[in-house]
Amino acid sequence: MKQFTYEETLAASQKVHWEVDDLIGGDKTLNFSMPFMPETFARVEPLTFMTPREQMIVNQIRGHGYLYVFGLVEEFILPFVMDHARPQLDGDDYRVRALLQFASEEAKHIHLFKMFRRDFIDGFGTDCDVIGPPSAIAEAVMGNHPLAIAMLILQIEWMTQAHYVESVRDDQTLDPQFKSLLKHHWMEEAQHAKLDTLMVEALAETCTPSEIDTAFQQYMEMGAMFDAGFGQQVEFDLDCFQRATGRMLTEAERTAYVSVQHQAMRWTFLGTGMIHPNFLATVDLIKPGARDEFAKVAPAFC
Repeated sequence: MKQFTYEETLAASQKVHWEVDDLIGGDKTLNFSMPFMPETFARVEPLTFMTPREQMIVNQIRGHGYLYVFGLVEEFILPFVMDHARPQLDGDDYRVRALLQFASEEAKHIHLFKMFRRDFIDGFGTDCDVIGPPSAIAEAVMGNHPLAIAMLILQIEWMTQAHYVESVRDDQTLDPQFKSLLKHHWMEEAQHAKLDTLMVEALAETCTPSEIDTAFQQYMEMGAMFDAGFGQQVEFDLDCFQRATGRMLTEAERTAYVSVQHQAMRWTFLGTGMIHPNFLATVDLIKPGARDEFAKVAPAFC
């Protein structure tokens, strides 16, 4: 994997800069006649007891939750990056500027996704409950070892890259407005993945072997915490679907929906990041053999 630098990453970030008002509002509206999410993440086709229109609604509800979760995790990424930058404000100027730019862009993404949630509810016509509040989840995450948090963030950053490049970019069936939000998010997160790689490596250099073991354990525990949250989000999404359509699923249909959709969320937010080659390269550098450990765990999230 290429060695990243703060100077190059800052320069790349400045080239792809965008403003929230450029992407959302006015005539830039969601098209509710089209899917928002690629099938690899939405996994609505296995829900054979639903009509194509009902599957489309589930897809769009998943799109709503997809961007909400990104906004949620960015509410702990923002203070973490600020905390990492603060102790060395008088150090490498490129490092300081790159990290502050990182934090500023995460704040911008949070703003964008809040505006998306407003637009979604207005156009969809039914409110969807969500897990949280983000402040409570941020508090739970921030109580862990800094290296564990940085590893979780690194997984999220590389996951974002894989999602857009491998599943979204070339899918011409998706709503152009939703796809635009994902594209512009990806453009800036591409630099964040590099910066977080540098943060993980710097933090690991200050850790003892025991601290590294603790960080890896806490990383796994946070994954389990989020997995439980995704199970709750699936229940919220099911309730939203039933209120939006007026259709009450049978017990067998509910069981199938929850099973399929929970596994879809596991794959989307956990599995795809955990198997990303750049993420695996970093964790294996920190703890030799970690790649093989993760390979044993990852199938549960596929």
